[in-house]
Amino acid sequence: MRILLAEDDSVLADGLTRSLRQSGYVTDCVNNGMAADTALSTQDFDLLILDLGLPKMSGLDVLKRLRARNSHLPVLILTAADSIEQRVRGLDLGADDYMAKPFSLYELEARVRALTRRGAGGGPTMISHGPLNFDQIGRIAYINDQVIDLSAREVGLLEVLLQRTGRLVSKDQLVDHLCEWGEEVSNNAIEVYVHRLRKKIEVGGIRIATVRGLGYCLEKFNAPNSL
Repeated sequence: MRILLAEDDSVLADGLTRSLRQSGYVTDCVNNGMAADTALSTQDFDLLILDLGLPKMSGLDVLKRLRARNSHLPVLILTAADSIEQRVRGLDLGADDYMAKPFSLYELEARVRALTRRGAGGGPTMISHGPLNFDQIGRIAYINDQVIDLSAREVGLLEVLLQRTGRLVSKDQLVDHLCEWGEEVSNNAIEVYVHRLRKKIEVGGIRIATVRGLGYCLEKFNAPNSL
């Protein structure tokens, strides 16, 4: 799950980024509206956390331009506690939720979870694939009710594949979803992550198929015929 945070308060931005990364979200941060608009028009994200008081281009203008491109990206706006007019305008322009500063990190993360679920179609918090279950809130995977020991990168990889079961996911798409700006991740590194995850879930009969030169696919699970 990849988040763009647009916030010009460096202390708040650093705290939010750290908190979101510790929760397993790939998080990129920009400190002005023009940078946010450029990032949103050239890259894919699963959620935008948008401060309305950005320099160079206001948060409202960033939101307006995003919706003008027919993007349905979930947007959580951050506003000053007394800016009721801005909150209303932001919601009217297509924001999905808002939080007034100061706010609780605990509450913000709960809203992030709700919005990312909504962006994925409002699906359940638990994704199942045969005996494999993935809790999108706790970010924990189970096979036959046994917890699988996964690294943060493996959790992200599994989530991407589960959300696209039966569909091909290219290495470039995996890099986009799993890596933050400035990270140098090679195709060989992606292959290593896939190999490690494959070994951990094959015990439950879950297969990650490799389509040479194209990418990977979590195969549809066919339960064995009962006697």
